[in-house]
This record gives sequence, C-alpha cells and structure tokens, in this order.
Amino acid sequence: MARGTLRIFLGAAPGVGKTYEMLEEAHRLSKRGEDVVVAFAMDHGRSDTRALLDGLEVIPPRRLPYRGTEFEEMDLDAVLARAPETAIVDEYAHTNIPGSRHTKRWEDIDELLNAGINVLSTVNIQHLASLGDVVNAITDVRQAETVPDEIVRRADQIHLVDISPELLRQRLGDGKIYSADKIDAALSNYFRLGNLTALRELALLWLADRVDEGLARYREENDIQATWPARERIVVGLTGSPEGEVLIRRGARILNRVNGGDLLAVHVRAADGVAEESPRALEAQRRLIQDLGGSYHVVAGEDPASALLDFARSVNATQIVVGISRHKKLAGLLGALLGGGIGTRVVRDSGDIDVHMVSHPLGGRGTGPVRQRDLGRVRVTAGFVLAAVLPALLQLMLSANSEPNIATAVLIQLSGSVLVALIGGLWPAIVAALWSSLLVNYYSTPPVGTLTISDPQNLLALLVFVGVSAAVAVVVDISARRSKEASRARAEATTLGDLTRSAARAEDTVKGLLEQALDVFQVSGAALYTSAGDTGTEAPGGTGWRSVAEAGAVPPAGPDTADNIEQIDPTTRLVLTGRTLPASDRRLLGAFGVHLAAQLERQQLAASRREVLRLAESNTMRTSILRAVSHDLRTPLAGIKLAVGGLLQHGVTYTPEEERDLLQTIDACADRLDLLVGNLLDMSRISADSVNPLLRPVRWSEVVPAALHGTPQGRVRVELPANMPEIDADPGMLERVIANIVENAVKYAPDSEIVLVGAVGGFRSATIAGRPASELRIIDHGQGVPAERVVEMFRPFQRLDDIPQTTGVGLGLAVAKGFTEAMGGTLRAEETPGGGLTMVIRLPLSTGLAIDDGDRQAPVQPQSLLARRTDSRPFQPSATENP
Repeated sequence: MARGTLRIFLGAAPGVGKTYEMLEEAHRLSKRGEDVVVAFAMDHGRSDTRALLDGLEVIPPRRLPYRGTEFEEMDLDAVLARAPETAIVDEYAHTNIPGSRHTKRWEDIDELLNAGINVLSTVNIQHLASLGDVVNAITDVRQAETVPDEIVRRADQIHLVDISPELLRQRLGDGKIYSADKIDAALSNYFRLGNLTALRELALLWLADRVDEGLARYREENDIQATWPARERIVVGLTGSPEGEVLIRRGARILNRVNGGDLLAVHVRAADGVAEESPRALEAQRRLIQDLGGSYHVVAGEDPASALLDFARSVNATQIVVGISRHKKLAGLLGALLGGGIGTRVVRDSGDIDVHMVSHPLGGRGTGPVRQRDLGRVRVTAGFVLAAVLPALLQLMLSANSEPNIATAVLIQLSGSVLVALIGGLWPAIVAALWSSLLVNYYSTPPVGTLTISDPQNLLALLVFVGVSAAVAVVVDISARRSKEASRARAEATTLGDLTRSAARAEDTVKGLLEQALDVFQVSGAALYTSAGDTGTEAPGGTGWRSVAEAGAVPPAGPDTADNIEQIDPTTRLVLTGRTLPASDRRLLGAFGVHLAAQLERQQLAASRREVLRLAESNTMRTSILRAVSHDLRTPLAGIKLAVGGLLQHGVTYTPEEERDLLQTIDACADRLDLLVGNLLDMSRISADSVNPLLRPVRWSEVVPAALHGTPQGRVRVELPANMPEIDADPGMLERVIANIVENAVKYAPDSEIVLVGAVGGFRSATIAGRPASELRIIDHGQGVPAERVVEMFRPFQRLDDIPQTTGVGLGLAVAKGFTEAMGGTLRAEETPGGGLTMVIRLPLSTGLAIDDGDRQAPVQPQSLLARRTDSRPFQPSATENP
C-alpha cells in the first residue's frame, strides 16, 4: 500500500487562519469528488471556522477522562476503519491525553499515512523544537508542546498561511480570535506588534530555508552541476589585500541592478594556514560587507581558484567578482606559462557562472616586499658550517674502505645533505650537495684522484645525486619552514585569544589591550594616537595627533618618534617604543590594531549615545517648564481672580449658597495651582540636575490605587497580575504619571471603559538601556489619535480636539513623559486594535534585594474604583492553542 501524503498549513501565530484555510481546502477536495472526512478540528469558539464544518463528514472524537475532567481526542481507530482518501487532523504538535495509543498527535497522523490516508494538518512556527528558545526570548512564553523540525520537514507540502501583524491585531481587537475579556491582555502581551513581526519573520525564514534545502537536494539527486539562477547570488573573492574593498563595492553595485539577491564575500585561506594576508584589511572588508547587507565567509584550500569556484557552486552563485593580478608583467608572463593566475583560472573553469575581472589601483604593481621567512641566523650559519665540514668527514670515513664504491659514497653523502637541510635550510643543503659531489667525483669515481669522469654512467649518477640532494633539500626546507610558521601561527592565535579575554575583563578595554601589547612584544611603552576629535592630550611638537590611551613605564613621546608605528586607519596610529619589532611580528601587530580600532569605536559610540540622551532629556524638561510657566499658570489664577473679584465688589449681596460656590471655586483653583507649581518645581530641579528622583523598589499595586483616587466610579478596570516584579521608581512621580494619563483617557474616551493591564507575558524580554523592565498599559477604546499626531501629542499645550466637556491646556501628557524619563523609563503611545489609544509606561526592574515569595502582596483592587472584579492571573491562550 502506498503511503499517504501529508500537507501542513503553517502559521506564525494563533488566529492567522490555518484551520480556516485547511477546512476550505477540504471543501475544494470534496467538490472534486475526493472522499474527505474531518477526523479532528478545533474551531476555538470562532463562528466563521465552525461554519466551515457544515457539509463535511465529521468523525466524533473520543472522550477521555483525565484528573476529573473529560477531554476530546481524535478517534484513531474510527478513522482507520472509515479509511477515507483524505483526513482533516488539526494541531499537528498536540500532546495526547495519557491513555491514548500515541503520546503525540503527529504519531497518530503517521499511522494514518502508513495506512495510505492523505492528511491535512496545521502547526504554528512556535511549536517547532529548534525555535523554542528563540520564541521564548521574543514572547517570554515557554512552549509546552513541540514537534521535531525533521518531522515537519518530511511533509510532502508545507503551505504558509500569512497575514500582516497589523491585520492579526485588528482581528483580535474585533473579537474574532479570543473572547472580549481576554482581548486587552492578549494585545498587551503575546500579541504585541513586535512579537508578531518577529514570529512572522521566523516563519518566512524557516520556510525559505526549507525551499533552499529542497532545491539543493533536487540538484544533488539529479547531479545538476550547472548554476540555476533562481536567485541572484554574487560571490566576491578576497585575497586579504587592500583591493578587497574595491571588489566588494563593485559587487554591491552589480547586485543593486536587480531586485533582491545575496552578496557573499569569501576569503580563501591556504590550507596550511600560513599564507600572507592582512588582518586589518580583512577586518575592514568584513565590516564593509556586513554594512552592505552581505555575509562574510572563510574557506581553506590548496588552490585558491578551485576553492573559490567550489564555494560559488555550493551556494548556487550566479556571478563571481575577482580582481586583476597584482603581479608585474614578467611575473604575470611566467604565471601564464605555468597555467595562469588565480583570476585566469577562475574565468577558464567557471562554466556557466559569470566572472567579473575588476581593475583596481594595485593591479600590475607587484605584491610588495615579501616577508623574509628565514629559520634564524644561528641555524643558517650552523648549516653552512656543517655543509663545509660534514661532507669532508663523511668522505674521510669512506676512505677507510680500500675499494671505493660510488653507490655507497652517493648514499652516505646524500644522508649528509638531508641532515644539513634539516638544520640550515635550502641554501646550506645546496652547498653541501655540490661539495659532496666534488668529493665523490675526486675520491670515488674512476679515475680516482682527478675530477675527470671516464664512465658516462658515473656522470649520470653524480648528476642524479646533485638533483636528488637539491630536491630533498627543498622538501625538507619547506617542511621545516612551514613547521616553524605553523608554530608561530598557533602562538599568534593564543596571544589574540588572551588579549581578547584580558581586554573584556578590563574596565578600560583600550588601555587593557595596550598593556597586553607590552608583554607580547616586550616593549617599554605603547600608546594609541588619533587625529580626530578633541579628546586626549596633544602630542609634543604640535603634530595634531592626540593621545587616546597610554601604557608602560616609558610611553612614546609622540607618534612620529616611536620605534614602531602601525597605521590602523588614516586617523589612528598604534605606536610602540623600546625595541624595533622584526618583520615576523608585523602581522600580530596589525591584529592588535584591528582590536584597538574596534574598542575605540565602541567607546566613541557609547559616549555619543549618552550625550544625545542627556541633551534630549534636558530639552524635554526645559521645554515643559518654560511653556507651562508662560501659559498653564494663567488658568487657575484667572479663576481665583474672578471669584475674589466678585466677593470684593461693593453693593453686591450674595446668598450663602453663592458665596459657598465662589469659595469652592477659589479652593479648587488653588489646589490645581498648587499641583501645577509642585510639578513645575520638580521638573525644574530635575532639568537642572539639582535633585534626582527618589528611586526605590515599588510595586505597581502600591501606586495605582492612589493614582486612581477621584476617578469616576465604574470607568476604570485594573488587571494587575500577582507576580509582577518590583520596579525602581519615585512613588510620587509615578502616581502623578498614571493619574495624568488616566485623566486624559477619561476626558477623551467618555464612553469607554479604561483598562489598566500589567504586562507579565513580556516584561522579562523588555529592556531599557540593557536592563530588564516592566510595563503598565492604560487602554481606552475612544476615538484614538491619528498616527501623524502621536509625537505631537506629547508636546506641551496640545489638545486633540476642542471637546466642550474637557478642561486643561494639554500639559498632562508632557508632564507624564518628562517624569517617566526622569525615572529612567519610557512612555509611548500605541493604537488600540478596534479603535482607541494605549499608553505604555515602561520602567526598569528594581535592582534591590529580592523579596521572598511569602512576603509578596497581591495587587490591591479597591471596589470603589472597579466596575467589577476580574481575574488577576496573567493572560494565557487556551490550552488547545497555546502559543
């Protein structure tokens, strides 16, 4: 029996319409004449989904008891007995009730497939096992039900059910996903716009990877080597030289001519790990490719051309960008005779991949001075001495034999040449081979005692001896050099790892790297100089260079007088004093320069960010104070002036009730004036940095009741979960922030209930300046605020409309925003799905000592402030569709 086919409807979040589309597909199959049954489907209380069950045969589910409650599960035996062509089975990742045949529903579906039944099922992206940690980090909801990715990938078809996050939130606000009492909490937690956007991107990327895997598998199964330009992919070959930036920019310009595509930069590193390359140039090129939206790769290979082509074919590249050769004409001609340079071989062997040979300023100018990779003066000197002495000693030993044998003499002298090569390298070995050949010719080749060779075979033997000695010397010399260079590379890697760890532990990472350089290079002083900015101390002599950081007992006197200068970039230099570094250490010095440049850039960015934030906060405070003083004080003063003027009028007699009204007016205006002056004084102190907010650990439940004092009864509903953590805040300021926002919502949403929701589902993933934070959301379903006026709304003296029943001059939200930012938090506005406005107060979690669970107090919900009591537990979606 042929196995059935599995078709999965994949969604980014609950409510996107997976079950709806699956049932619509069931109707289409049924109309085509297929035998379709609904083995198990959940409508989740959604009428539109429930309506699609009409007209389809439904197999009744089994009811299984578990912990005193009955649960519905798919009746697997009934479906197998019915044996339809296609079965509809919802929720692929569902965990069955204990007592079922299988633990997971996908195992039930597997049994149906083995029976030859086609299956349609659904799954959310958050239920994939590989994405569990990612989804938890985004939504702060741990997924209890997961399914291995490999099981989902085995599906014959995966259909993505996709809608925009905005539309999904609108559907939720319209009551099409959850009941009305869960909407506000869901919007404030799991169904945030950022959460849904991230989940949607995860779904699209996961499915795109599966498509790429399918294409790669098909090409491999059918042995397709040709490039399929399904997507433009440009590979840029990097050699580790400065011209790489030119090639990357050219590749980016080529890619910009098409809609969509990938840019990949690949550096082919020699398999032995000792090829010449510039760490500083490669680091700059890595940053450039990432800034341009591409990716950086490193591969190893003996032949750079073959390795580059293999990589290009492995990623299904459509174009390759390489630079013209840097070798001069003579070297290029020699390379052409030997088969061509790297670029020439890439063009010759590229097949159907287009190759761009790009000119650059360094083309044809030579590769520059080659770093001398000697074995050390001592070893070379010892090699030459041994080359002179050892052949003579070996010949003296051979003289003890009365009958000279040329074969024996050649073998013994060859072993001597190998020994010289091991100690002194190539040239001492060549000298030893030539000297040995003369000795063998004179003492062992007839006629003995002369340099004449009578037998041509003996001449051939001596030539072979010299050739073999030279070849062995070359091989041994290369092996010895590579071994030393590999040891040096390991030492460099260890040093770089140590300096990175040391710099990470130091408070001043730049100074930490300089101190590490003192030990690595054995110098007495190190300093980093820059010509940009006004920080640091100018170097002696007025050179324009300024010292950023120094280390050592004798720091360099200036950037131009040091023993070693490493030009990190046009505006930054690393200088060392104490000794002149050998050429072999220049590579490691360049790596130090790359690390120092990165740390310096990080410090500059952090300082710029702090300055921008400080200026923005100061400007917000100053603006609020000046405008409030010039405008908002007039309103209560006018009321007091009018009432007092009336009482002081001569000849006017007031009844006791009228006098009471005037006095109450004076009292109310004085209270309002007192509140305003208090706000202004607090803001002025904060703006002048003369008084900081009195921050202490506070719970939302401690502040909310006082903030709602005086709010009309029945207008406000509070949902504060019992497990909300403490925050760092000034209770008085926070009380006024909440009161101002609620008062504003009551004014501009007169027919709406105001809901205060504590966001538990995402408070651990929310951060402020790297610190975890907690949120309070104040939600109304009024007329809302147009998107173009959201920023303007927080400015002083802004009113949405001239509503007759509202009072005030529009200072409340400006004050609330200023106070929130003074406490280190943020205040922002969001559109409420279905209409209205949601104000989000975010404050950092407390850094004080944790409170024992036994000391935690449940949130207070005064009956006088609530229209009805509500469940204070945090929102969680239903068990059957748990995100």
